Amino acid sequence: MKASKIYLVGFMASGKTTLAKNLAKRLDWKCVDIDELVEAREHMPISDIFARRGEPYFRTVERATLLELIGSPHAVVATGGGTFVDPANRSAINSDGVSIWLDLPLERIIARLPTDGRRPLAADRTELERLYHQRRAAYQQAHVHLDAGRGSVDALTEQVMDWLGS
Repeated sequence: MKASKIYLVGFMASGKTTLAKNLAKRLDWKCVDIDELVEAREHMPISDIFARRGEPYFRTVERATLLELIGSPHAVVATGGGTFVDPANRSAINSDGVSIWLDLPLERIIARLPTDGRRPLAADRTELERLYHQRRAAYQQAHVHLDAGRGSVDALTEQVMDWLGS
């Protein structure tokens, strides 16, 4: 086994949570979703955190939540779309486990995004495209690049399992 912890990174709606659940089940590890932990900690959805307290506040809570996970092995962690973009977060993630970038074309992401306002950073199409291209530079610093547009969740799970050597 090449790793005792996996962090899935990538843009919003790239499939991190879905793959995390599948991988955790296969590995018999914990599945952790940072966005879900932040929502539970703050007792409100992320869209409300952004609206009421702003993105900087959200990023502070996100970092604190991530740091609480450091050192706990046997987990598959679905990060938020912006978690890995922060250099301190990226360093913590890459030191604590293996980071796997789920790379999905923007067109596929747009098709997956809900239009109900749950994704505050997806409200403006031009801004969404800018953010997507800006974040790719950070995602490229992940240990493993996984083309998330080429196959089902089960196929992606198999690719990761093969990489892990299980």
